Amino acid sequence: MRSKVLLFLVSYLSWCLLTWVPDWQHLVVGIFVSAFVVFIIGDLFISGKHLSRYPIRCWYFAACYVPVLIWECIKANFDVAYRVIHPRLPIKPGIVRVKTTLKTDTALTFLANSITLTPGTMSVDIDREKGVLYIHWINIQATDIEGATKTIVKRFEEILGKIFE
Repeated sequence: MRSKVLLFLVSYLSWCLLTWVPDWQHLVVGIFVSAFVVFIIGDLFISGKHLSRYPIRCWYFAACYVPVLIWECIKANFDVAYRVIHPRLPIKPGIVRVKTTLKTDTALTFLANSITLTPGTMSVDIDREKGVLYIHWINIQATDIEGATKTIVKRFEEILGKIFE
């Protein structure tokens, strides 16, 4: 229950910071939205045994993860924009297979969504039994599993493993 209250408070604080209108209507709607978020996805974030054992460590690495994700998105945005501006720049689109050591549904979901949020890559499928993700990549730089994994997955996987595993 304590974790759900903490998730509610973080959701409500995020709502207040993102809307930034200190009138009572926005604050009341934020309460309902935050409660709805906790009701719908509260167990997704709280069910992990690791999260309940080391909550401060998980929050620390979650705070470290946000700048990494933003930085990777910025780099990828510039790469895709450069390819659009210079149409003669060759691209080699395709689907690559990458391995992951993450096991929990939450960690795999965060990894797949982080890859999809990064321009130029999109998660297509997850084979949980084999620990494999299939990624559409706008410019394949490595066709082997190890090379593609190192280029696409490792930057996210290291921190996500500390949060969710």
